Amino acid sequence: MHFSPPLQSGRLIKRYKRFLTDVKLDDGSQITIHCPNTGSMKNCLFENEPLWYSLSDNQKRKYPGTFEVMTTPAGHLIGLNTGRANALAEEAIKAQHISELCGYDTCRREVKYGQENSRIDLLLSAPAQADCYIEVKSCTLLEGQWGYFPDAVTTRGQKHLRELMAMKQRGHRSVLLFVVQHTGIHQMRPAEHIDPDYCRLLQQAIDLGVEVLAYGVEITTDEIKIHQKCLFEK
Repeated sequence: MHFSPPLQSGRLIKRYKRFLTDVKLDDGSQITIHCPNTGSMKNCLFENEPLWYSLSDNQKRKYPGTFEVMTTPAGHLIGLNTGRANALAEEAIKAQHISELCGYDTCRREVKYGQENSRIDLLLSAPAQADCYIEVKSCTLLEGQWGYFPDAVTTRGQKHLRELMAMKQRGHRSVLLFVVQHTGIHQMRPAEHIDPDYCRLLQQAIDLGVEVLAYGVEITTDEIKIHQKCLFEK
């Protein structure tokens, strides 16, 4: 996925009110950009470190800039736009870069399903095969040598697990796909220390046959793409 137009650079001042980020530009001026990440962003924000943002030509936007990439003090890059995770997953599946999800003819996004008024992120279909329901999650929390999900308590995530379990029980294929948008994460675990209820439900889903996949990304200031499989330890 190429960034078009090219990303702009600056340095982080602060993120606040969930959706706003102040940025210092190279000429010393300051702007405010939109932060498209409603999570805690734990261990993802580093004051005065380089960041990159995209610019929209939509004249109705109050803040035309969108926070895209953060640099860590260790030199890793983090994709902070969680809205890109689904598109990255779809792009990789269509390009057959995720071996476990090859062999399907169609890929649809945001299809209504389930008993809890949900929309599945990706639905794969092919003749003579069970449909494959894929819930996509973005993982960016690095603690020590491990990536963790979730980075905050998530009742919404529990709903998605219940829906995947129900689809599995109906004879479909159910997949939880982590798009690991942090170049320093090569292995990940459920964050039991953050949301034990979610993690217990995740184990139930795994025991029922819901598949869990984790794939890391490669990030440059020109593009972001799913790169290689990460170890997932349940």
